[in-house]
Amino acid sequence: MKLTLLFLIITVSTIFSQEKMMFGDTSRKGVPFSKDPHVINFNGKYLMYFSIPPFADKSNPIKGWNIGIAESEDLINWEKVGEINPDGEYESKGLCAPCALVKNNEIHLFYQTYGNGKNDAICHAVSKDGFTFKRDPTNPVFKPVGDWNCGRAIDAEVIQFENQFLLYFATRDPDYKIQIQGIASAPLNTNFNREDWKQLTDYPIMIPEYDWEGKCVEGASVIQRGEELFMFYAGSFNNAPQQIGVAKSSDGIHWQKISDKPFLPNGKPGEWNSSESGHPHIFLDKDGKTYLFFQGNNDHGKTWFISNVEVFWNEHGPFLKK
Repeated sequence: MKLTLLFLIITVSTIFSQEKMMFGDTSRKGVPFSKDPHVINFNGKYLMYFSIPPFADKSNPIKGWNIGIAESEDLINWEKVGEINPDGEYESKGLCAPCALVKNNEIHLFYQTYGNGKNDAICHAVSKDGFTFKRDPTNPVFKPVGDWNCGRAIDAEVIQFENQFLLYFATRDPDYKIQIQGIASAPLNTNFNREDWKQLTDYPIMIPEYDWEGKCVEGASVIQRGEELFMFYAGSFNNAPQQIGVAKSSDGIHWQKISDKPFLPNGKPGEWNSSESGHPHIFLDKDGKTYLFFQGNNDHGKTWFISNVEVFWNEHGPFLKK
């Protein structure tokens, strides 16, 4: 019965993929379960890094959340080609929520430790092929300071803007109840080690404000359009439902939300993402087209798929075609 169910799940995923991306890694739990996508174009191929859950088999020596690697030629059909598993004591409970940046034909991966509560922090690793990564000897490379946050840093997003690299991260208030956003920077000649990161504010750059955001803004993904930056972010915690909003900024620090409603809401009852549309990644392809990758499910987190939708732009900012 279980084999039949798994076959049906894989078959349905394959049918969907002919029309739209519906990716779910079944290797850990026997059902599709993939979260936190980040996509790059590297050496003529698309690579996607994503979070995968602990093994259902508790006896497996690989523990905690890890990072999966998938490859595609068309942004629709994806094949899993590797994993990044814990390496070192600070990763022993898990790692996840990857962000990949190509610099000098190398992939710099930023990710978080997982399972350490307020001590979770941002780490860094580098790869020449996209599959094997060498850890930064100064890991973890960043965690916030100040009485406005709890000391935790997750959901790294690193971009180059003007004469620096900006690191966006999610943290929580000192009571560990409200998810908020912070920012740090490193110089252009950085190797991304711990000493190079400087926290830019002693206050959150974004907090939840609208009903649909609940007590959480997280998962920032930022793209530059002209002289402005646009941040796609997740509002509310998983399956609350989590939905995607957009904000804009001219300096990368001060942000204005462009609407009091979600840019990409969760689906209607019965749709594949009725429980949430969350953790966005905005991807700029070489042809200039942009695609919003996101996670979703319709069973309150028993499964997780990753999909994408093309994003269009006008003088007001991003929009979706119906």
